[in-house]
Amino acid sequence: MTRYSGIWPVAPTPFHDDGTLDPEGMKRVLDCLIDQGADGICVLANFSEQFLLSDAEREVLTRLAVEHVGGRVPLIVTISHFATRIAVERARFAKALGADIVMMMPPYHGALLKGTPEQTFDQFRAVGEVGIPIMVQDAPLSGVELSVPLLVRMAREIEEVRLFKIECPQAANKIRALIAEGGEAIEGPFDGEEGITLLADLDAGATGSMTSGMIVDRIKPVIEKHRAGDVAGATEAYGRVAMAINHENRQCGWRSTKAAMVEGGVIRSEYCRHPIAPLHPAIRARLIDLLRPLDPLVLRWGK
Repeated sequence: MTRYSGIWPVAPTPFHDDGTLDPEGMKRVLDCLIDQGADGICVLANFSEQFLLSDAEREVLTRLAVEHVGGRVPLIVTISHFATRIAVERARFAKALGADIVMMMPPYHGALLKGTPEQTFDQFRAVGEVGIPIMVQDAPLSGVELSVPLLVRMAREIEEVRLFKIECPQAANKIRALIAEGGEAIEGPFDGEEGITLLADLDAGATGSMTSGMIVDRIKPVIEKHRAGDVAGATEAYGRVAMAINHENRQCGWRSTKAAMVEGGVIRSEYCRHPIAPLHPAIRARLIDLLRPLDPLVLRWGK
């Protein structure tokens, strides 16, 4: 077990029905995640709808999250931006407030503006100079290929690059290769994608997972059992949650956590900002039907 291990969910960003931020709801989200057993929390990630938030709202949410979590668990603040200068400014702001880690994707903007390997390295090095641990997010959304040699170079040459969230296709193969080539420099290999490839990724050496905030308490035993060497128990535990994770990953996206949190009285609205459409009623109903037999805390927390 390392200090970068366990389940570190992404916190959704709650809005009121009129689309404005719900600060009190955000506090309840953070409390609910901690009560579910989160080992760390990430805010302002893609599953937090970061691309639908203004810069001013990002600052409000960063400050609120750092202050409200108050060191109960480590807090990761996502700072991704195409402009290196802005990524550095975001890192400085997060560090000044007391965040523990920042997470960032490689520089990209849309389908055609993508950083080269050297530009990506330079951006991470610039953020590393801020002096806060960095999680590299290797996500398909960026469209930027982060090769294993590049990631290993970053881990070895940039002191603060310590964690890696690998959620590209065939993530287990990449995690295995990353650990084999990077050795001790790879302090925190994580997977993502709601944990849809969790078992294979744990087999490959992942020490943690950054899931959504929907069923943290039901996914956590998979990681704990696997870490204890009980692979059969981990497999059985994963089998209980696999259908819900699949439905979330393939049908719902981040809207799943909001729907579950509304169902359980954590937040009042599952509003997502346009152009994101609300969940189809049948898709939402199937989600809740899959969750109820699991009896997750999220469905009981606010009742």
